[in-house]
Amino acid sequence: MLGASRDSVTVLMRALAEREGAGLAGDLAEQVYSVADLLGREKQLRTSLADSGMPEQARQSLVRSLLSDRVSATTVDLVVLAVSQRWSTDTDMVVGLEALAAQAAFARAQAEGSLDATEEEIFRFGRAVDASSDLQMALTDPALPASTKAAIVDSLLEGRSTEATRQVLAYAVGHLHGARIDAVIDELSRAAAAQRERVVAEIKVAAPLEPGQHDRLVAALSTMTGRQVRLNVAVDPTVLGGVYVAIGDDIIDGTIATRLAQARRAMLGS
Repeated sequence: MLGASRDSVTVLMRALAEREGAGLAGDLAEQVYSVADLLGREKQLRTSLADSGMPEQARQSLVRSLLSDRVSATTVDLVVLAVSQRWSTDTDMVVGLEALAAQAAFARAQAEGSLDATEEEIFRFGRAVDASSDLQMALTDPALPASTKAAIVDSLLEGRSTEATRQVLAYAVGHLHGARIDAVIDELSRAAAAQRERVVAEIKVAAPLEPGQHDRLVAALSTMTGRQVRLNVAVDPTVLGGVYVAIGDDIIDGTIATRLAQARRAMLGS
């Protein structure tokens, strides 16, 4: 992907991360995958939705009219966000939605405590594909429909994997977009690992964070923890100003309300 598309994927992943704190619906990944599959098959629709020359509101309205009675409100909101971004190619938009769906599957696995198993299973599947020329040929045969390739994956993984593993691999093998299958599986492994490395920071602020403030806080906390940090931001006017941060048992309270309380106690004690 070129720069514009990479930036757009970052926006989508951030939006997904912001929703993780409230819990992601179990069918979110499936629904986003279904939208990506639709756009992958419908070139005229895909081209229209990725066309930055078409008014943004028109693209958003088209998505809502197509999807509002078919998928959840969260899925609609994420797809609306996707078509509101700039994409280097219309295919990049589809690939971005597929990456979003995979990350949603990994986030769900993390919430259910099965992410470590998912990561290991994807790695083992990749090694199995590398070791079998017959399997490689079957999963990359352009004459076979995506549904047949998904069925091959389902049969291989039946009773042997987490739902997230089956879901992301069954979709990916039928939607390679000209990429090598080993590269696609490796990318899924990296995405699963990235999800595992995340930590959640609970944030309290007096007013919503501006995008620049959000990014600087993520960067600072990521440097401090040595891990990728996701922010769950709560707006609480009683903090008056500053930032309250809780990462696990570690608390950094830099709010004005706390400083005033400390100053008051110090004055009363003097």
